[in-house]
Order: sequence, then structure tokens, then C-alpha cells
Amino acid sequence: MKQSQMFIPTMKETPADAESASHRLLLRGGYIRQNASGVYSYLPLGYKVIKKIEAIIREEMDRTGSQELLMPAMQPAELWHETGRWDVYGPELMRLKDRHDRFFALGATGEELITSLVRDYLNTYKKLPMSLYQIQTKFRDEKRPRFGLLRGREFIMKDAYTFHDSAESLDEAYWAMYHAYCRIFERCGLTFRAVLADSGAIGGKDTHEFQALAEIGEDTIAYSDTSDYAANLEMASVLDQEEGKDGETLPLEKVEGKQEVDGNQAITAYWFQTRTERAVVFLKASDEINDVKVKNLLGTDLIESIAGSDEDVMHPEEGVRVFADNGLKHVARAAYYNQAENCTYFHLDPSRDLPIESFDDLRFIKEGDPSPDGKGAIKFARGIEIGQVFKLGTKYSEAMNATYLDMDGKAKPLIMGCYGIGISRTLSAVCEQYHDDEGMVWPKALAPFTIHLITVNPKKDDQLALSEQLYNQFVQEGYDVLWDDRKERPGVKFAESELIGCPVQVIVGKRASEQIVELAARKDAERVETSTAQLSDAVKQLLTTLA
Repeated sequence: MKQSQMFIPTMKETPADAESASHRLLLRGGYIRQNASGVYSYLPLGYKVIKKIEAIIREEMDRTGSQELLMPAMQPAELWHETGRWDVYGPELMRLKDRHDRFFALGATGEELITSLVRDYLNTYKKLPMSLYQIQTKFRDEKRPRFGLLRGREFIMKDAYTFHDSAESLDEAYWAMYHAYCRIFERCGLTFRAVLADSGAIGGKDTHEFQALAEIGEDTIAYSDTSDYAANLEMASVLDQEEGKDGETLPLEKVEGKQEVDGNQAITAYWFQTRTERAVVFLKASDEINDVKVKNLLGTDLIESIAGSDEDVMHPEEGVRVFADNGLKHVARAAYYNQAENCTYFHLDPSRDLPIESFDDLRFIKEGDPSPDGKGAIKFARGIEIGQVFKLGTKYSEAMNATYLDMDGKAKPLIMGCYGIGISRTLSAVCEQYHDDEGMVWPKALAPFTIHLITVNPKKDDQLALSEQLYNQFVQEGYDVLWDDRKERPGVKFAESELIGCPVQVIVGKRASEQIVELAARKDAERVETSTAQLSDAVKQLLTTLA
């Protein structure tokens, strides 16, 4: 493609609101343009990268036996009412009403819609398992869109759904998708971790997130420094290695007023409210309560969590459930200020002095803690969530009466899995990992063009003629080529070439009449002169050295 004919509106200055490297470079390089807060257009360069990511995804999804379809983005509200998610999904769900006063949702996800499509067809075990996927624009009304494509209100996503008649069949599909995702992100050139995660609003039990490692990432990953253990911070288990009490127990002592307490002895109480019950959780004051673990313990979504309360936690009302973090099992002499009595308890043994229903893992893991698999210590890294796989079970099929007849002719709910990849997020994650101070340094699998052919001075007949010859040659050899044939100053051309970031640069300059050009990899500053007769082999050799 001739650059003089291509829509690449590069920017010299960095937009003031561009906080992340990917946001800055995609805007400056002419890959995307913002239309509204959290809403972007993919310009020709950006869309070429998107299509290459999609091509990799389609190859790997087809390899699993999944079939592609395309569902509407505008989903009838009645489907969301069937599962109850119309009311519980929250303000991120974009809702609209047509001229007939019928409500719709702009699809944030597709579990309801896909279940409605298959429930009449997948009516017998003979048609199972089944796997379907789509690549489509999704919508979420983010309260605070930020970081460009990393947190937007409109984004491109691949979502897949599988249907089964047994847990074993679901498990097989789950791991097939897991390994397909690993291949997809490896082919995209990403450094990533597959981590244990929480299912959130999607539901289900078992789930893994795929996190691209990047400092700008909004998620914290806890991983072992000696094994392959990795988990989202909210899901990382805390290994309980201690045995017995940490000292001799003493009689409980009660002192009026709020007394000064040794930080190592202090404990804290957190109150939680669900739709049906209240609970209080005790843990060391030096630890941080993990709401996700509490939610999973109670088996329901939390409505509210409050640190501290004027209620008497030492003597809670009937019906209040009391739990404690595992770290308190081994404590013999804790201290707690009970606001309801305006007194401080010393020598408190939680096992003895508190009406604890059970001790559980309810805190966030800390850097340096033993790895939950018993191998090494925990370290933290930042990650960008680019994909997730879920075992949904029968959550949606039961709510929407999607059943099949088993071998005995009995109706049973379909067992489901769902699997998502944020395609536009993947684009940004690659940008975060592949750039330098001058611009993008694309991995060759995703680069919008493999070769950037730069004519230093197209007013020179020898340079223009040789450039056209090489352009045609590269195209015949199967390369994507961007030919900078513009009548611009050489400094502008080189700066924009660095900004755009194609893997290979071929520069036709003052030695064109001698059939000599310069060859360089975008990631290196060194340019090497080579004859046009040797250029094809030199380009092939250079590409073998690039990621």
C-alpha cells in the first residue's frame, strides 16, 4: 500500500488524557481515534492489527471444533429477566427502549442470548456436545473509561459457549479452550499468565483468567517464584502452615475505654450484609479482608461490607454468623476494642472467647507468603486481563428452561461453559509489551505491515524506480508492504516509521543507482547496506531473528 494514499493521521504531540503507553502510541501512530469517552474508531492501521488477531483466534477456535456464528448486539430485555440479571447486573448494562416501549440491552455478554438460541435445538444428548463462538462488539457503560482500549464502553470481543450432558464433557471442553487460549496468546507474542480467578457477574465455579503482564495492568497477580502457580490476587489461597497456639493462654482481661494495643496483637471485625443474613468476620488488624472469599464462603453476593460497627461483636445477636480468618486459629493473646461496650479486651483467645462458626481463608495473600502449592514464595505482578474461561454449569440453562433428554428419556438442564477474549484489549496489551520511546515495535505476527519501504527522496528518478521495483517484488513474495512514497522530509518519514513500528525497514536512498539499499529491524538502530540482489534473502534472514 502506498502511504500517500493511506489514511494514517499521525500526531506529533501526545494527547493530555492519554495515560498509558498503548493509548498514547495508538493515537499518535494513527491506529485509533476517540469519538466519545470510552468509544473509539479503528483506523486502517489499527483495524489491520485487529483482523490479524481475529485470524489467529478463528484458526485456534476452529481447531477446537467450535463453529462461528454472529448474534445481534441488541438483546431483548425478556431474556435478561429470565435469569434475573436485568436487575442485578448493575449500571454497566446499557439499556434502551424502542418506539414500542420494549426494552433492550446492548450486549455486555451473551449467555442469555445463546441459551435462547439453542434451547429448542439441543433437546437430546445425541446432539451434544456443541461449541459455538462469535466475534462481536460488546457494550458496557463504564463509570470511568480509561487507558484507551483497556477500559472502554465499546469493545471487540470473542465469546464462545459450549453445551454438554456431563461434567466430564464440560471439563474436556474447558481444558481444550484453555490450551487454545494459550496458543492464541503465544502466537500474538504476549508474555502472559493463566491465573485462578473469580467468576464475578458471569457466575459458575471454576474459572481462569489470562493476564498479559504489564505495569499499567489493573489486576494484581500473585505467583510463585519457583513453580507455575498463579492466581488473581482476590483468589489466591493463603497456606495455613502454623500448628498450635503462638503462646500460653491467659484469662480474658477487660479494660474500660479504648486502650493502646500492640499492632501484632490487634484484631479487627468486619460486618457483612447479604440479602438473607448478616455475618461478622474477625482477622488480624495487620491483614486485609478479602470480600470475594467472604462472598464465596457465604454462597451469595454481598450487599454491603462495613469495617467496624457499634454492634456488640463479642456477644452478637442471635442469627448473626461469626467467622474468623485461619490466622486467628493460632493466636492465644489477641486484643480487641469493642465499641459497643467501650472497652478493650486483652489476652483474647479467638477459639475460646468468640462464638466462631468456622475458621476459613478470608484474607488477601501477601508478597513473601508461602505459595499455596507449597513451592516457593509469593511475588506480585501487574496484569491486563485479556481472556477468561468459565465453567457455568447449569446456572443459565435452569433459569431459562434449556433442557435435553438423556439416554433414559429424562429431561435435564444443559451443562454450559463460556470463554471470552477481549480482542481490542489484546491489541492494547501487545502495545504495552512491544514499544520503545519512539513508538511501536510490533511482533511480526500482528504488525499491520511486515515491511516499511521508505523512499528518501521520491523526486529522484532512480530512487522512485528502484522503490517501485522492490515494492512489486515484495508483494509477489507475499509480504504486507507499506511504501512511503510521500514527498516529505526524510526526518518526518523516519520518525513516523519508528512511530508506526513495522518490523522491517527497507530504505531506498542515495545509492539507489548502484542497486544498494539499507536494511534494518525496527527494534535495532543499526542499518546495514545490502544489494538488491541479496535483499530477499537478507529480509528472510532478518525476519527469522524477530519475535
